[in-house]
Amino acid sequence: MKYRSFTYKQVIAVRTDLDMSSGKTAVQVAHGAVSAGERTRSMKQDIYKAWLREGQKKVAVKVESEEELIELVRGANNMGLPYALVKDAGLTELPSGTATVVGIGPAKSEEIDRLTGHLRLL
Repeated sequence: MKYRSFTYKQVIAVRTDLDMSSGKTAVQVAHGAVSAGERTRSMKQDIYKAWLREGQKKVAVKVESEEELIELVRGANNMGLPYALVKDAGLTELPSGTATVVGIGPAKSEEIDRLTGHLRLL
């Protein structure tokens, strides 16, 4: 089997310490992916369009705490990577304002890997 190589990707980091249900997790990941994608589209339209052409590669990874999530936000900001931090509205499982996920990119895979490559898949 031949595997396709991707130049661009998006990573969504999910807090596992919140014990969200699978449905809640899926929705939070979707919020992170869409929000970070929209930010990339407004900041770096050429990268956004290239990512779309390649098939919109996304990878979901685990973080174990809010602190670890915020470290990724700081790292993305320092590296100039587009990102979106998702905070829950508090209508179902979590208190309002709980940081649940961060979507990073899309951006060049090697750039995102420098920040997130050590994280385990969700």
